[in-house]
Amino acid sequence: MKSKPSPATSKPPRLRVGLKDVSRDEFSTAVSEHLGKQRVSIMLDGAMIAFFKAKAGERGYQTLINQALRLAMTGEQIESTLRRVIREERHTT
Repeated sequence: MKSKPSPATSKPPRLRVGLKDVSRDEFSTAVSEHLGKQRVSIMLDGAMIAFFKAKAGERGYQTLINQALRLAMTGEQIESTLRRVIREERHTT
C-alpha cells in the first residue's frame, strides 16, 4: 500500500526562470511572456491525439495541434476575404 506524504513534509516543486527560483505564478507569467502561449484544458478524441502523436514523432504533438488550428484560422480568413472580393467584383460589373 502506498503511503501519502504528509502536507508538512511535502515541498512544492522547484521552478526556475534563468538562475532564480520562482513561484508557480511567476513561472507561468515568465513562460507566457517568453512563448506568447497560454495553458488551456481541452477534451479531444483519443483518435485525434493518437494521430498527432504519431505524426509528431520526436517533436511535441501539441505544437502540431497548434499549427493545425492556426491553419484553420488563417484558412477561414483567406476564404472570407476571397468571398468579399468576389462579391465586390460582381457588383462593379
